[in-house]
Amino acid sequence: MNATEPRIDRPRSLALALLLVAVALAAGCVYRPDIQQGNLLGEELVDQVTVGMTRSQVRFLLGTPMVSDPFAPQRWDYVYRLQHGRDRNVDMAHFIVYFDGDTVRAVERAHAPKPPPKKKPDSGQADTLRDPPPAPSISQPQPDAPRPGD
Repeated sequence: MNATEPRIDRPRSLALALLLVAVALAAGCVYRPDIQQGNLLGEELVDQVTVGMTRSQVRFLLGTPMVSDPFAPQRWDYVYRLQHGRDRNVDMAHFIVYFDGDTVRAVERAHAPKPPPKKKPDSGQADTLRDPPPAPSISQPQPDAPRPGD
């Protein structure tokens, strides 16, 4: 063996390679929670906002706006954003209310939320109908019933 030639320890390099592979695989198993931010407004609430309503009526109906710019007090922004864990798709909704003084001047829907996906019913099972729970096999004494020995 030559003194300038590096010595490679096979068990140590194999362990290091296995450790790197394990870390790379474990990185894909990290849990990422859903991140929800802002005001989620239903279509029925947004449809109730009409021109001529006051600020207090809008605040009562929709809640406090997510963005209330001090440099543009005539505009309220209701923003909603939902990121599902590792999914790169982001659900967004943006609703803007413009005021003239204390009354609503205009309403704008910048982004509408996506409707939730409809679930397919399982074959042979009804979605809304369920079997009642089974009756107890042992009769239980009722609170008003006389107890044995009374």
